[in-house]
Amino acid sequence: MKKIYLIDDQPISNFITKKLLELEGFDGPVKDFTDPAEAFQDVAEDHDALIFLDLNMPVMSGWDFLDAMKDKDIFHRIIILTSSTSKVDMEKAQQYPCVVRYMVKPMNKQKLSELSDYLKAS
Repeated sequence: MKKIYLIDDQPISNFITKKLLELEGFDGPVKDFTDPAEAFQDVAEDHDALIFLDLNMPVMSGWDFLDAMKDKDIFHRIIILTSSTSKVDMEKAQQYPCVVRYMVKPMNKQKLSELSDYLKAS
């Protein structure tokens, strides 16, 4: 089973997403990080993971993370989970082929159910 990574500088966001995954019956490995640079080290060693990625984080933003993946030829499916409702951010996300969804926080059961195809493929 493929791994899911939760990358958000707010621990509560990762906690909510992780609990919702459990409630939906996802029983694969889930790793959560509040430090995107630390997460990148794990992600770089993995293959074909599903990543929930926040955009607005200090030190290394979600955009920096996506650019680092691109620079290192790392290909994972990314679901952006952010508080940003900016049309500019939504359009920018479409420029990254690895981004499969753009979702606005908070995660909830209905939003997670919209991702069932990605979770089954994980």
